[in-house]
Amino acid sequence: MKVGNVTIGGGAPITVQSMLSAPSADILASVAQAKALEKAGCQIIRAAVPDMPAVRLIPALKEAVSIPVVADIHFDYRLALECCAAGVDKIRINPGNIGDDSRVKAVADACRQRGIPIRVGVNDGSLEKHILAKHGHPTPQALCESALYHASLLEKFDFTDIVLSMKASSVDFTIKAYQLAAEQCPYPLHLGITHAGTARMGLVKSAIGIGGLLQQGIGDTLRVSLAADPAEEIRAGQDILKALGLRGGVKLIACPTCGRTRIDLISLANQVEEALAACEKDITVAVMGCAVNGPGEAREADIGVAGGKGEGLIFAKGEILRKVPEDQILPALLAEVEKL
Repeated sequence: MKVGNVTIGGGAPITVQSMLSAPSADILASVAQAKALEKAGCQIIRAAVPDMPAVRLIPALKEAVSIPVVADIHFDYRLALECCAAGVDKIRINPGNIGDDSRVKAVADACRQRGIPIRVGVNDGSLEKHILAKHGHPTPQALCESALYHASLLEKFDFTDIVLSMKASSVDFTIKAYQLAAEQCPYPLHLGITHAGTARMGLVKSAIGIGGLLQQGIGDTLRVSLAADPAEEIRAGQDILKALGLRGGVKLIACPTCGRTRIDLISLANQVEEALAACEKDITVAVMGCAVNGPGEAREADIGVAGGKGEGLIFAKGEILRKVPEDQILPALLAEVEKL
């Protein structure tokens, strides 16, 4: 499906999303954050629209950024209708929470007329009473059933331009729910671990959950939900895709150091990572601590350095190019990357 100028599903590259954390009423702060997220590599941006005044945010964002804008709406179907009229690219709403069939039909019709897809997003903490009564307590089966139930309310009105998400804070729970959905429906899946935690733990849980599903071929778009600057979510999502070979760009490998290391390798590795953060070349760069872990173990790296006592050996594909003093390693390494 198309979300603005971005394709989701059908074999298209996995897209990385994030959500604005600035107050919806603060248009200037929201626009500034949206621009920062776009610069960081965000491909789809979502904004909460909790009330009618917040609808003003949609045209402001559309004017400020070139990436698709999603309106996150709960309960009030009129907000969805107003966001559609304001030019939003996608709606996130659960049809079962907005009232009777006439309201669901109104949203489905408005989105169909403008080619706006809808994401149905459920989580383990807000399952419907009839589904909880059937399963007894939240389960992956119940979560999947909830998502499909909401989708069926749109299907009733011949609306099938749907993305599904079914998130839990438990990694195992989430993986099982998405596995069930992948077996039972054809819709694109939006991956994520909900309220995953801080930047550190949230990244670990998301890498396992999102990465594990992607490794199975499940998932079409993702958001890494972190209690951190949303730009961290973008970097984390991109890194998960790089680690799985699903996105190009620089792949940095670095040894963990040991008693043989004679250079400040950890600092060097961080400097290399920062310097190459915006590099789009599909290459592997190695920062290794000694000759043991250098040109030999990292021989597949396109370019790398092996540390010595106050110096480093610059190498490419296992072949030593030259020796440089420690304070010249970074510029020498970056110069070789520039040649590639």
